[in-house]
Amino acid sequence: MMKRLLFTLSLVLLCFSSCSQKETISDFDVDQQLEYCHKQVKRTLDMIGDTTRMPRNVLPGQTAWNLVPVSIGEWTVGFWPGTLWYAYEATQSEDIRNHAVHYTELLAPLTKESPYDHDLGFQLFCSYGNGYRLTGNGSYKQILLNAADTLATLFNPKVGTILSWPREVEPNNWPHNTIMDNMINLEMLYWAAKNGGDKKLYDIATSHAATTMKYGFREDGGNYHVAVYDTITGDFLKGVTHQGYADSTLWARGQAWAIYGYTMVYRETGEQRFLDFAEKVTDLYLNHLPQNEYVPYWDFNAPNIPDEPRDASAAAIVASALLELQDYVNDPEKKETYKLAAVNMLKELSSTQYQSHEKNPSFLLHSTGHWPNKSEIDASIIYADYYYIEALLRYKALTSN
Repeated sequence: MMKRLLFTLSLVLLCFSSCSQKETISDFDVDQQLEYCHKQVKRTLDMIGDTTRMPRNVLPGQTAWNLVPVSIGEWTVGFWPGTLWYAYEATQSEDIRNHAVHYTELLAPLTKESPYDHDLGFQLFCSYGNGYRLTGNGSYKQILLNAADTLATLFNPKVGTILSWPREVEPNNWPHNTIMDNMINLEMLYWAAKNGGDKKLYDIATSHAATTMKYGFREDGGNYHVAVYDTITGDFLKGVTHQGYADSTLWARGQAWAIYGYTMVYRETGEQRFLDFAEKVTDLYLNHLPQNEYVPYWDFNAPNIPDEPRDASAAAIVASALLELQDYVNDPEKKETYKLAAVNMLKELSSTQYQSHEKNPSFLLHSTGHWPNKSEIDASIIYADYYYIEALLRYKALTSN
């Protein structure tokens, strides 16, 4: 009798929780936020026009984007054209489409160079990838196939991963280094393998994900920013940080890359081990968020919390990832937890605390780029905007079905 009563009570509580979550979710006006993004995109375009440089950041106290040249060594150059493609997807504005084409095609020279590092996926899949998805332009497809082949040349079969930073091999004595950010670049390899490229690209991407899953994390699922391997034996040597606070701490954006990356790898492979791991790294992240807050400090273990900078970019990446991940999990309660967390992240990012409005033409304030290097601290950064508008579009698609 007691067991039956407890079971009935648990059902009532679950129903109450689900109903409360639905009410909380339903009061988020995604169209209003997409209109805000459209306004900010137009502000940026009015300020910079069709320049040959890309928006990178707006630092504290500034009111306009700092622009960077298109170069193989500038990892963020794909996010502005990618943001324009998402803005076009949301508005169907031919004017925005024309600007998206302009900025995307500025990146064509990058496809003719030897790989500087792993960032070709960020540079070209965010730009040409979204452009091809929305236009079907055959030349864009070929550029992506070429870029995937170039990225694959950094794969070390002895180690099982793609080399991230060739430039760091000698100065840091990192013979073969693989950083957590590199998980995102695997999507271009999977795409290419399915769209006319070499099938081995699928195997390279999956090997990279599996090896990183084994060595790029601590036992609890917290990420090392950098996993270092022996190039001869393939042995894992050590896990270290580069942009986190310390080797043993939980760097927020690194964990965000892991959540996004393993969600994508499960989508592409259907392998349960990757879904299980995506849930593991997600649960660790969510359990470390400040109480009733959804934008993390830049490192969950930074020593001066609550006086540490936040990282809106990490929240935007995770919000986007969770809106996909919730669709894959089997547990109804966890599905609702992930969905609600994503919406709460979007709500917080869409508040006056984080939206820039008249302060500058970006979407979001309060991101942290490279704290140890004292670079882009408490700034507006272009990749935060990219994942924010992506998350908004994913949420709109989810609620429109």
